[in-house]
Amino acid sequence: MSGGRPTVIGLTGSIGMGKSTTAGFFAEEGVAVWDADAAVHRIYAPGGAGAVALKDLVPQAISRGGVRREALRDVIAQDDTLLDRIERIIHPLVQNDRDAFIAGTDADIVLCDIPLLFETGAEAQFDAIIVVTAPPDIQRARVLDRPGMTEETFRTILSRQMPDADKRARADYIIDTSGGLENAQAQVRKVLADIKASDHA
Repeated sequence: MSGGRPTVIGLTGSIGMGKSTTAGFFAEEGVAVWDADAAVHRIYAPGGAGAVALKDLVPQAISRGGVRREALRDVIAQDDTLLDRIERIIHPLVQNDRDAFIAGTDADIVLCDIPLLFETGAEAQFDAIIVVTAPPDIQRARVLDRPGMTEETFRTILSRQMPDADKRARADYIIDTSGGLENAQAQVRKVLADIKASDHA
């Protein structure tokens, strides 16, 4: 750690890999965790910066001053150009939320849980990157077990995410969640010990 700045770690992984559970294990070890999905919820809440910024672009997705995410998905599905335009507005707001979280913490290590970390070109902003993974059959079973999930939706989500093998190739650390919770937690502790050792090297 230099100049009082915490070590900032990026955590990512494709849908169904166990990323949120892994982030929870880091939190249990005393790491400050920032969640990109939670930040989007804050930004889309009534009066939130995202809701204000999108009200002219997608008025049909705004209700009572907030963004209705289901309505927003419907609008995006009807216009191939819309997602890129929305992301250009929302991604800087999400980054501002993350920067404020990092600036406001006194933790030595901050973990940023970002589903599309590589896809948004954010890897240069982190001191290390952890990719959470699992074999394709386990991933598929986990995702299809979610309420309302279909094979088609799963395929659509995967098509928007970088292949797992490519993510693993770009990772500083890999956590495989296929061996159960205790095994994953042990991997988290090992990774954390290595990061702390690197910080004091």
